[in-house]
Amino acid sequence: MDTDVTDSAGTLAEPEAPAGDEGGATSARPPGDGPAPGRRRWRWLRWIALAVSLLLLAAAGAAWWFYQRLDAEITTDTATATELRTHEKERPKPVVLDARNILIMGSDTREGKGNRKYGRDDGGKRSDTTILLHLAAGRDSATAMSIPRDLMVEMPSCRQADGTRSRAGTAQFNSAFSIGGAACTIRTVEKMTGIRIDHHVIVDFRGFERMVDAVDGVEVCLPEAVDDPDARLVLDAGRQTLDGEQALGFVRARKTLGGGSDTERMERQQQFLGSLVKKVQSNGVLLNPARLYPVLKAATSSLTTDPGLDSLKDLYDLASSLRDVPADKVQFLTVPREPHIANVNRDQLMQPDADRLFQQVREDAPITVVPRDDQEEGSPESAESDSDAFTGTNAAVGMCG
Repeated sequence: MDTDVTDSAGTLAEPEAPAGDEGGATSARPPGDGPAPGRRRWRWLRWIALAVSLLLLAAAGAAWWFYQRLDAEITTDTATATELRTHEKERPKPVVLDARNILIMGSDTREGKGNRKYGRDDGGKRSDTTILLHLAAGRDSATAMSIPRDLMVEMPSCRQADGTRSRAGTAQFNSAFSIGGAACTIRTVEKMTGIRIDHHVIVDFRGFERMVDAVDGVEVCLPEAVDDPDARLVLDAGRQTLDGEQALGFVRARKTLGGGSDTERMERQQQFLGSLVKKVQSNGVLLNPARLYPVLKAATSSLTTDPGLDSLKDLYDLASSLRDVPADKVQFLTVPREPHIANVNRDQLMQPDADRLFQQVREDAPITVVPRDDQEEGSPESAESDSDAFTGTNAAVGMCG
């Protein structure tokens, strides 16, 4: 028999209240009051999670776009890599595998956007500045060694732009770049020093200017005012911050700064680069992506590198490895040289100092660099202790102390 669900009046009986509902009250909300608070909270959390996900995707997309853009601006020098492979048997073997030797060449070519304003294009290119940068295996020091452009060297036979080969023989160092480009310069340096070049970088005028502007200029201190029309340079005496164009004129000027010698120009370049390194290390550029991006953009847009350094990751890893090098261990010096025996307007290596320096670089041995004033004015005791030291400067000194 079916259970009777009506009362005596024939109406439906009220359902029993659930257990625990005192007085038969229910937890149901009256219709029209909207979702329960718990459901509203979960709905907002879902929207927030969606918004955060979209923001993360947008940020990742922007970061990837910036990365691809910067990466694509680096020029890869495959021709040099190919030429060096053909001469692999004659090249020096690496001695300390974790150390790195990078040849930095400042090209004075007027080709390329922004470079023509620095002079007439004669159809050729020369290495205006050449620096061999040695990074110690432990990344606890970096030594930048300038090679004078007027140094007379033994240059190998090099492949020229028209496919012919030059004649091997004694030549002025900076002619190697104009004759056979980076490959000829690298082979000449390796022949002279016995140091294996692991990577190379070519920077043009515009690239140097942009990198200085990217760090908001570099401070210098001048003992007297400068007015050099050839270098497009007019500066007051005293402490001041140079922008990119002023800095380029400052490191290239010869006629109106000091005695006009190439030696003084190289020393000024070293002091300026020390100030640049000091600023980059001190203002957190390497740790701040917002400040690092303009520097990387300036660098990548004007750099030509070997295939081992032709990506943004390669360059960033290189910069990061230098982040913790103490400023006083970022050292600058010039290859020991003296007036050439046959022409006082040219240089030759000064021995045995030059060979001693090259050996220390090859073997990744510590190199002591002291300012010229310290060597000239030091006591006999300090002179004896610094007998194996080389004249130069470091990033801790800078140009204003």
